[in-house]
Amino acid sequence: MTTGYYSPITYQVPPSEDGWLLKTILQKRMDVSRKLLSRLKMTEQGIMLNGERVYISVRVNTGDTVQIRMEQETSEDILPQPLPFEILYEDEHLLVVNKAAGMIVHPTHGHYTDTLANGVVYYWAQKGEQFRFRPVHRLDQETSGVLVIAKNPYSHQHISEQMIAGTVDKRYNAWVHGVPAVLSGDIDGPIDRDPAEPHRRIVTPDGYPSLTRYEVKEVYPGAAKVELKLESGRTHQIRVHMSSIGCPLIGDGMYRHPLYSKAGLPAGEPGARVPERAQLERVAELDAKERVQLERIAELDASISRQALHAVRLSFQHPVLRTELVFEAPLPPDLALLQAKLQRETAAAPAPGCDRELDEQIRGKSTFEFIPSEQKEAS
Repeated sequence: MTTGYYSPITYQVPPSEDGWLLKTILQKRMDVSRKLLSRLKMTEQGIMLNGERVYISVRVNTGDTVQIRMEQETSEDILPQPLPFEILYEDEHLLVVNKAAGMIVHPTHGHYTDTLANGVVYYWAQKGEQFRFRPVHRLDQETSGVLVIAKNPYSHQHISEQMIAGTVDKRYNAWVHGVPAVLSGDIDGPIDRDPAEPHRRIVTPDGYPSLTRYEVKEVYPGAAKVELKLESGRTHQIRVHMSSIGCPLIGDGMYRHPLYSKAGLPAGEPGARVPERAQLERVAELDAKERVQLERIAELDASISRQALHAVRLSFQHPVLRTELVFEAPLPPDLALLQAKLQRETAAAPAPGCDRELDEQIRGKSTFEFIPSEQKEAS
């Protein structure tokens, strides 16, 4: 239920804009979208000029004060619930958190509690504040890291537009099986649902344009740490793209290494059980080298209970202050332990299944593009 207004967002007209239409100030200088502008026009104190409600067709003068006010809102369909979460930054416009792995961002059908939204709504209520839960972007349930929540429609609109324009810098750390064929490059492969399994995504020529930039940061026995930058925001994008170049994420139960399938072992579900060594020894489809490789892959998958993916860094322009904000989320304990384990193994000796040394890598950039099978055959 609406109880009042949020703090106004204010703009003072400079001499260079004397005589401009108020509508132009709102759209061109305050970056109010058409949708929000329509909403503000219907709000009693939504648009004010020098403290008075006016039509947006009036002209402004040098020194005039323009203000927009948004009505307070709540997420009445979200149950407040005391849940722990780490705050990286908060002001009257934004809340930035370090989301924990295993926590769903927003309630979904059949999962109405224990989400980040439940915890945030409770946190605001305890402070006597009233906001609607508006995540600007999403992270998979098992992905940890930086997440931005807008406290009002204006902040949500402004950051969303930055994302569409490609000016938001989203960086991820991932630990993957194997090492990419080159140490840095682009993975350019359209993504869409898998017709056979709609909850999964695949790279397909009929999919939505998707681009991931990557750079290998560390090479381990049979694995690598990769930094990734998203240029698009498709569901499971990093997991699908890294799998498409033969380097699926360690611990990912949905997009598992292709050797699992070759061995006839069950795959494709989150939390799928990693096969034991005795089970691998009975697989006739693998040769000796593949068996050793899969043993190493299974060992790494068993060392973490979720995909090894962390949203480590996010930068964007503050929607009101217009200053550049940069947020970094420290590694959670499970990923810190995985990284330490891999670094120890690298310092000691190559582990089984590692047949690729760093000096064999091609240092440079490359673009991976999805090529339909019929084109491959033609070439």
